[in-house]
Amino acid sequence: MHEMSIAQGILSVSLSAAAHAGAGAIRVIHLKNGAYSEVVPALVQECFALLAKGTAAEGAQLTFSPLPLTVRCRRCGWSGGVSKQHIACGACGSEDLELLTGREFYVDSIEAE
Repeated sequence: MHEMSIAQGILSVSLSAAAHAGAGAIRVIHLKNGAYSEVVPALVQECFALLAKGTAAEGAQLTFSPLPLTVRCRRCGWSGGVSKQHIACGACGSEDLELLTGREFYVDSIEAE
């Protein structure tokens, strides 16, 4: 289950940032989640809750904000957003695309006391 290692990374980054800022309890951790990141938010939350017990992040809420799937066409140079259901160039219809965004997953910000 890769969600456990993802949750461990979130916890590590959050605790380090809170300690560096001299903050106390972490209340909310805001995450950015690309459309193709393959992260399952419910599983990450469950793993995080287990790992955070006894730390400054115990009871912290995780919020997941989606990031769009954007591509650049190798045939005509068009770039823009596409849906996971129809991945093709918006100008010429080609499927020869370079993924620009959509695989990201990161801690965006932390709310702490």
